Amino acid sequence: MKLSSMNYLFKQGMKNIWTNRIMSVASFCILAVSLLLIGFTMLFVANINRFVSGIENKNEVVIFLKDDVDESTASAMENTIKNINNVEKVNFYSKEQALEDMKKGMENENADELFSYVGEENPLPDAFRIRIANIEEISPTLMEINRLEGIDSIKSPTDFINILTGLKRFIGIVSLVILLALILVSFVIISNAARASVDIRKREIAIMKLVGATNTFIKVPFFVEGMFIGILAGLASAAITCLGYNELVKVLSQDMTLWSIMSINGFIPVSEFIWKIFIGYAAAGMIISAFGTVMSTRKYLKV
Repeated sequence: MKLSSMNYLFKQGMKNIWTNRIMSVASFCILAVSLLLIGFTMLFVANINRFVSGIENKNEVVIFLKDDVDESTASAMENTIKNINNVEKVNFYSKEQALEDMKKGMENENADELFSYVGEENPLPDAFRIRIANIEEISPTLMEINRLEGIDSIKSPTDFINILTGLKRFIGIVSLVILLALILVSFVIISNAARASVDIRKREIAIMKLVGATNTFIKVPFFVEGMFIGILAGLASAAITCLGYNELVKVLSQDMTLWSIMSINGFIPVSEFIWKIFIGYAAAGMIISAFGTVMSTRKYLKV
């Protein structure tokens, strides 16, 4: 197709937007609302996953050592544990530090009397405090650690971890179902809107076919029209998403006490995804609207 023809078809597509402005506005609104629903759902899911991951990072496994483990043996054990797969971090926690922390945590008038019964000998054991990289694989990791000589016992929040991993799977499945449903519903609504927009011009399409216009010649203006409306709807919904999300985060972040109790550091800042949102929305709007509009012309091309 010649460049002059492409230029004509592009101008014709832009002209059609104004000529059929009522349907263009309707398509714009429907597409923008659909993208907003999908976008806010994805942001909600992303923040939930961030919260769960933040709680995961707070999990700690404590390995208590036997009393006869000396310093050199403990150092060798630390190196061995560091080399075990799925172990992210290992810290030696001495019995002296443990006793000091216990005293700090029990600062009251009866604490001195209580610790006076202990005497000079420290009854607490040395320990390792380790962080697991993937908590879903914590059981085989702890089994491998437990084979080491010198370990007295292991304290692990296994029940909590099982609940947490189950929650992650549940959130993942529910999120996927909701997103797929929203995408499907949005595509159907947008396709119907595009079909309605094309339907009012079926006479125009029929006349063009009768005078010898090719299918491509007819489709290109519709493609341009749908593409332009889709890009505008994508950019508009992206701006609304970023502004709305930013204001919502400000309101929810005014009191971080509850989030701190839940080991949540904060929401995903809008700066982390602003360009992804604009590019993703514009691309999705362009593709859905352009191809939805073109597909709606197929039945009218059979003249």
